[in-house]
Amino acid sequence: MTRIPGLALTEHRLTVPLDHHDPARGEIEVFAREVVDPARVEDDLPWLLYLQGGPGGQSPRPVDRGGWLGRALRTHRVLLLDQRGTGRSTPVTARVAARADGEYLACFRADSIVADAEAFRRALLGDRQWETLGQSYGGFVTLTYLSRAPEALRACYVTGGLPGLDVTADDVYTRAYPRVRDKVAGYYARYPEDEESVRRIAERVDAEEVLLPDGDRLTSDRLRSLGFALGQGSGAERVHWVLEQAFDGPELSDAFRYRVMAATGFVDRPLYAVLQESIYGQGAPTRWAAQRTRPDGGDPARFTGEMVYPWMFEEQGALRPFARAAHELAERSWAPLYDLDRLARNEVPVAAAVYHDDMYVDTGHSLDTARRVGSVRAWVTNEWEHDGVNASGGKVLSRLMDLAAGRA
Repeated sequence: MTRIPGLALTEHRLTVPLDHHDPARGEIEVFAREVVDPARVEDDLPWLLYLQGGPGGQSPRPVDRGGWLGRALRTHRVLLLDQRGTGRSTPVTARVAARADGEYLACFRADSIVADAEAFRRALLGDRQWETLGQSYGGFVTLTYLSRAPEALRACYVTGGLPGLDVTADDVYTRAYPRVRDKVAGYYARYPEDEESVRRIAERVDAEEVLLPDGDRLTSDRLRSLGFALGQGSGAERVHWVLEQAFDGPELSDAFRYRVMAATGFVDRPLYAVLQESIYGQGAPTRWAAQRTRPDGGDPARFTGEMVYPWMFEEQGALRPFARAAHELAERSWAPLYDLDRLARNEVPVAAAVYHDDMYVDTGHSLDTARRVGSVRAWVTNEWEHDGVNASGGKVLSRLMDLAAGRA
């Protein structure tokens, strides 16, 4: 156990099958970190499993009791799970990309994450139930958990992550592009001078080779992917500060090129790009839905959102080793992630924050799911953006806990 001010941390590791349906395919290691109030280490507290957003995002590395964690530690023992392939859970990195083909990475979706979580629950709690907090993609995983092992769950909290139960990737992106367009319009309304800056930068990088510090070429397409941040509460400011000092005289500044590289690269999370469309795979192949449904003609000032495109696997060094796997996954037919009948009969209390202006998860799809899944109470709000569970300092989680317990 490691103690830092306000936190007591214990590390846990388990060896699990790569493929829970075919253990003969080999094993991987899955890592999780237990967090508890140091004054309550010996207390028999309820457990809260945190399911990180993503896909392909490691669990938070706590440094203090800020955000939702401080609220959770007042009443719970928290388990921060590094979902398979991330963090310290047999990470999928460029070094192992040669063996990480589509068949291998097909074992890294929500159904496998749920099976890993169940292995941890049995190891740490035996037959006792626990609660879950699913942020963004973690909410998708929650619905799979309720489909596969609802008996393990006492209550579930979902923040910005109620997925459409039977929508296609085409449906998701067809609805997503107008939301991104609205966020971009709002951004330029706040920082009107930035539109001309973006056009000027795009003209420069399309006319001549401009390299980022890691050797990747900066293109107008990569510049547009800065818009990924616009769905966060401070996203507009984050993009604006990247652009603020773009030029050093007539040239693009070193600081700007570094910030673009850091904001748009996938060095620390290649699985996010590789698995992005597969999280919507429910039968037919996704076949690069974001690319196929893209509505505009490539206006360099029109930022894109969380969309992943085939060109990324050709032009970005961090993703190039995964190009073959990404194309294989795009052509793969997928088994359903959600059991619609079981979800309709669900009796586990589910409290979900649905962010009315969410850029990443469609409000209409979320509310349809809330109507179709038993025991769901949805709180629709425009007070917070997609990162509200962190930005609210624990207010969002408190509200959801009250909803699930019938106190609100």
